[in-house]
Amino acid sequence: MSRYCPITGKGPVSGNARSHSLRATRRRWNVNLQKRKIEIDGKTVVVKMSTRAYRTWNKTVKAASKKEAE
Repeated sequence: MSRYCPITGKGPVSGNARSHSLRATRRRWNVNLQKRKIEIDGKTVVVKMSTRAYRTWNKTVKAASKKEAE
């Protein structure tokens, strides 16, 4: 599986690594993927998702549960 987030679609980004003498060599920044257990339709599923997607998902779940409590 390639390094991309299935939820946000974020993938690796490429650019230049710059040394002290400003020599440019190509490098790649990968997405910070983490395995998380999330509940989808009442079932617990392990998903590899980016940390940014998890934070957003966690925020919406907390807001929804808070709204239900009121």
